[in-house]
Amino acid sequence: MAGPIYRHLLGIGMIAALVVALLLAAGAGGIGVWLAVIGVAVVIGVAGIFAWRLLRDLDLLRRHIEASTAEAPERPPRPSTEIGQILFLHLQRLQRHARGRERSLAVELQTASEILEAQDDPILVLAGDRSVLRANEAAGRLFGDRLLGRDMAEAIRHPEIVAAVDAVLAGGPIQTVALNLPVPIEREFEVRIQRFERRGDPGERESDDRPEPALLVTLYDLTATKRVEQMRADFVANASHELRTPLSSLMGFIETLRGPARDDTAARERFLGIMQQQAERMSRLVNDLLSLSRIELDEHVPPTGRVAVGPLLQSVADALELKAQRKAQRLELDLAPDLPQVVGDSDQLYQVFQNLVSNAINYGRQGGVVGLAARSSAEGRRTSLVVSISDQGDGIAREHLPRLTERFYRIDPARSRAVGGTGLGLAIVKHIVSRHRGRLEIDSEVGRGSVFTVFLPAAPGGKPSGRALHKTVTELS
Repeated sequence: MAGPIYRHLLGIGMIAALVVALLLAAGAGGIGVWLAVIGVAVVIGVAGIFAWRLLRDLDLLRRHIEASTAEAPERPPRPSTEIGQILFLHLQRLQRHARGRERSLAVELQTASEILEAQDDPILVLAGDRSVLRANEAAGRLFGDRLLGRDMAEAIRHPEIVAAVDAVLAGGPIQTVALNLPVPIEREFEVRIQRFERRGDPGERESDDRPEPALLVTLYDLTATKRVEQMRADFVANASHELRTPLSSLMGFIETLRGPARDDTAARERFLGIMQQQAERMSRLVNDLLSLSRIELDEHVPPTGRVAVGPLLQSVADALELKAQRKAQRLELDLAPDLPQVVGDSDQLYQVFQNLVSNAINYGRQGGVVGLAARSSAEGRRTSLVVSISDQGDGIAREHLPRLTERFYRIDPARSRAVGGTGLGLAIVKHIVSRHRGRLEIDSEVGRGSVFTVFLPAAPGGKPSGRALHKTVTELS
């Protein structure tokens, strides 16, 4: 770009030299003075025109740069001087490079954001004052969606983690802290806190672009791993305890059949029948233990499907119709017309209501009524689906109610085993309802019967699952 400037200066210099030559040729006379004055005026005029055109071109370039910064569409300028044209070409080259760099940074930022959101573990990015700069979707689900800009201590109320964050911000090494969140479902995390340097956005402050301390806080979910370890220990302990009795019975009967009752046909038939019952009991027990273990393993992960509970309850009633008929019981189904859908796992919800209705039949009186009712309930801004299963059995004393959902807790062990119970049915129900973020209520009165009520949160924007239904599934013969 220096070439055009030198050429313009050379032109002005040649005019000035011509004026000086005329002045010397004319001597000191009046004509020479006037020629000198005219020559100086010409030089000044030419220089002024050149400077005016150059300044106009520079102003055009300034306005173009401001319009480009403001992203306002404007026609490209047309400089009138060679210097202005060269400056504009260089400016276009710089703008193309800047736009390319901007696109590249935008792609990198989008990629980093997508990677952050794709992580299953909650991740927080903290500023030097502990305020939350970024939080991925997993962190939003865990701590709520109002994290940005807040102090991390307001979201994670854990003194050890706050102390570790402060220590790392002060220049300490990477910290790892254990975190237990007991509600709504107990979860175990390993929190890793790591420092890095970030450069703030230009609009955040007017100081220089020096790097600021920031933290990357990652919460590794160890819940599944912990549950697997606990599941193994519980399975071994429960299986060894509950299988001991039927195994002892089987071994005793086998020893008897191989000894004193070897030739006793009647005893052999009776013993084989008992052995079959014990083997079936062990099979049910192992299946329930495996089912409970699988449910507990996924309890901290809420389901995502949508379930229409009305048809599901009809299916449960149809499946248990024959069982109710064997005790001459009426199975009455009462479904409200406005039942909302729920967010859930249809197979697990089927297992919940099948267990509860089956228990109501088992422990209800001969010739009684087993009720299965469903309705919607509004609690403030929250809508719930309420399903109640009632029986007309002997009822349960109040002191037993808090422990009914414990594993292998039985009020009457002999009666429980006689109806094929394993002591795990209500524990399975409790954990499935817990996974669905619902609750189970039990009300009972000795001599009058029991009511088991399941509350499930309705799916957002869920439509009613069917029309009203009032019918008796089984009639007394």
